[in-house]
Amino acid sequence: MLVTVAMFVAFARGRMSTEIISLLTIAVIAVGLYFFPLEGNGPTDGLQLAFSGFGHYALITICALMVMGRGLVTTGALEPAARFLERVFKINLQLGLLISLLIAFGLSMAVNDTPVLVLLLPIFVSLAARGAMPASKTLIPLNAAVLIGGMATTIGTSTNILVVSIARDLGMPPMGVFHYTPIVLVAALVALPYLWLVMPRLLGDNRTEDNHAARRFQTRLRVGDDSALNGQVLASIMPKLPADLEFHDAPQGPIQPQQRLSVSGTHEALEEAMRTLKGEVAPDWVLDRIRRSSSASGEDIAVVEMTVTADSRLINRTLPTSGIADLYGVAVLGIHRPQRLVGERDRYNEGGDLRIEEGDVLLVMGIPQDLTNFARADSLLTLEGMRELPRRSKAVLAGGIMLGSVGLASIGLLPIAISALAGAILMFVTGCVKFDRVGRALSAQVIVLVAASIAIGRIILESGAAAWLGELMASGLQFLPPAVVLAAIMLFVTLLTNFASNATAATVGTPIAFNIAHQLGLPPEPLILAVLFGCNLCYATPIAYQTNMLIMSEGGYEFKDYIRTGVPLVLLMVTTLSILLVTTYGM
Repeated sequence: MLVTVAMFVAFARGRMSTEIISLLTIAVIAVGLYFFPLEGNGPTDGLQLAFSGFGHYALITICALMVMGRGLVTTGALEPAARFLERVFKINLQLGLLISLLIAFGLSMAVNDTPVLVLLLPIFVSLAARGAMPASKTLIPLNAAVLIGGMATTIGTSTNILVVSIARDLGMPPMGVFHYTPIVLVAALVALPYLWLVMPRLLGDNRTEDNHAARRFQTRLRVGDDSALNGQVLASIMPKLPADLEFHDAPQGPIQPQQRLSVSGTHEALEEAMRTLKGEVAPDWVLDRIRRSSSASGEDIAVVEMTVTADSRLINRTLPTSGIADLYGVAVLGIHRPQRLVGERDRYNEGGDLRIEEGDVLLVMGIPQDLTNFARADSLLTLEGMRELPRRSKAVLAGGIMLGSVGLASIGLLPIAISALAGAILMFVTGCVKFDRVGRALSAQVIVLVAASIAIGRIILESGAAAWLGELMASGLQFLPPAVVLAAIMLFVTLLTNFASNATAATVGTPIAFNIAHQLGLPPEPLILAVLFGCNLCYATPIAYQTNMLIMSEGGYEFKDYIRTGVPLVLLMVTTLSILLVTTYGM
């Protein structure tokens, strides 16, 4: 108990990194159990307990889920869903968040909460990158909505199934899937305003402010044969295009296939315009050549910005006369011209193509080796921020793998650990995630934190600390009213959940609640439900549940963020659920 409290205080103070505190906790347990082993254990058995978290199925599951989430991001499989929610967020940020919370809540009632969050997490990270609410303000509320929805049915989480199973073994009648759903729905209505309106205000903004405005690139957009522009007047299609896309010398009359339009905009705006209009800003033969090179070499296609230096051969040339595509197999998507002095004019050739000058920034697409050769040969300075393009040819495959893994776990055909591992293996085998990029999917902070929390959970259970706390609590509840008894049991289990594990809380709390009910002459079912609800109130620490850890690195959260937002939610849910249980069961 002292080790647990010390770890909690260290996390809450935030003076040391999460990784250091986690590793110190593991080290203290290992050394302490060597000199003071548990009853019936040898000195070296403590090493196995302390380091067992690194091979625990929960950690393997989390890592596999991270790999599958990375696969969805690198293939762009979730872009359609992200664009839909982006449109909702553009209408109103608060409306977008509300709809997202309701979707998360509804899905997790029928599907295990961990896969639901894994599906939604990359979408909201992508939305944050597109200018919606920052991930740090949405992921904790989203996670809370998933956890509350998972609490509403017996199949929502594996912990619910465990509590119901233990209760049946103790002699209670079985509970149906929606046995207690109305209670949770009413509690969710009370909690939703807090998740929606209060919780985001308690969280910081983890977005980094750019020191300069996004670069705007001038280019020629070639209209595709099946473009939405064909036969239309430009003004009629403008509302469907990005707001920061600008047309220069806009044509009069209907747009024709293969017509070239002079446009400018940010890289994101150009990509959105190409997707909407089914057009290209580089010749088709160059793009096809890049895709063939990528397929043959196994390298991802990347986009990078390059600055033209004073001794570059490109100065005074235009893109058509530069021979860049023929020489290097890369495509220049656009040219950014820095702010010019008053009176200076951009220079164009007879065909209206911009002449390249010193200081121009080229937006170049190709495979990394070709990009390097181009920059070296033509005296270009590569800027930071190389971005790999999604492997959209594998988007359907990655989505199918994720849905298959989620589906197998949701219907109970496979444990979530096995289905997630199988999905991660398929992501590797099919090339949706590359072996040399797996480090980008995994978070060292999450890995050591999970391992430390598993070690803490085991020592709380095996040292007898959990059982001692239960006995102490039972002796003090006999003189209290039923509502307070329910709240005390729920808070006790919540404490175990947030510092040990759901399984520990369920295993220890269910028989204690059953015995307390008989000792106090109360009906056992509401006390068992108090345990079940308490096992799901895991909002106050990142170590309480695996979904809390999944969002930690993406949201840039610290331990205190969970405490600040989670403790009020725990108190709100405990109060509401206790009152509802007393009212429902006439206690």
